[in-house]
Amino acid sequence: MIVRKGLARKSALIGAAALSAAALAGCETVGSAAGPRQYAVLETDTTGATNVNIASLTEVVQRNPNDAAAYNTRGAAYARAGQFNDAIADFTKAIQIDANSASAFNNRALASRQVGRDGPALQDFTKAIGIDPNYGPAYIGRANVERAQGNLDQALNDLNVAIRLMPESAEAYHARGLVRQKQSQDTQAIADFDAAIDRDPFKSAPYAARGQSLIATNQYSKAIEDYNAALNVNNKDATSWAYRGLAYEKSGQRKEALENYQRASVIDPNNSVARAGLGRVQGGVGSLFN
Repeated sequence: MIVRKGLARKSALIGAAALSAAALAGCETVGSAAGPRQYAVLETDTTGATNVNIASLTEVVQRNPNDAAAYNTRGAAYARAGQFNDAIADFTKAIQIDANSASAFNNRALASRQVGRDGPALQDFTKAIGIDPNYGPAYIGRANVERAQGNLDQALNDLNVAIRLMPESAEAYHARGLVRQKQSQDTQAIADFDAAIDRDPFKSAPYAARGQSLIATNQYSKAIEDYNAALNVNNKDATSWAYRGLAYEKSGQRKEALENYQRASVIDPNNSVARAGLGRVQGGVGSLFN
């Protein structure tokens, strides 16, 4: 009975770690540098539940100091709480105990990205793939770093593999759409964002990203619809306000464009799309917020 309980507990931890890998797998919401880098997950927990979870996981770690899965799981909890350095320390401990844990390498890479350490992250994603060539999340993570570094062909290759391994992954299609967007292949990018939305229609990021490609292909009404959807999910996204303003401006609706540019500027005074748009359209139209 004791053995079975131990196995059950360890199985639960490993399952939680696998889920945490998916939960940690953030990618930028759009391809533009107009706004700050955003991630699809890792929202701050305001309920206190994460702290309770960390405390209970710490008890598990103390009882099982040589259990890599325990450190991997607590590391994921630290990451969800925004304590990325603590998360990295736990993932490092998990790797020291089990150097063949693709999940721990992948999780450490994702946490490293959150603190701006793209070089070590790229190395860890590659190590995860070396351990398990069928570990799809690591291909997505590595591709996001490659895209950020301008290595678009390598990123595209990694995402093609990820989609083959995980054909229902909205994140993989979204990430590939961002690469194609950077390659100015907006028609193909739109198809990838369509696929991402089909698989998960409740995330704002693919709508916002597709909106940029729709603007690039002169489909302004459809772009406005996409930014309506994105802002319905997250109305604090300055980039979506700014690009909806751009879509309104290009479709000749100056008043609506001004309102959206101003809303974007209130949220992020440094948003370059909003600042440029305001410079073009605010002459002759009174401020809607003063």
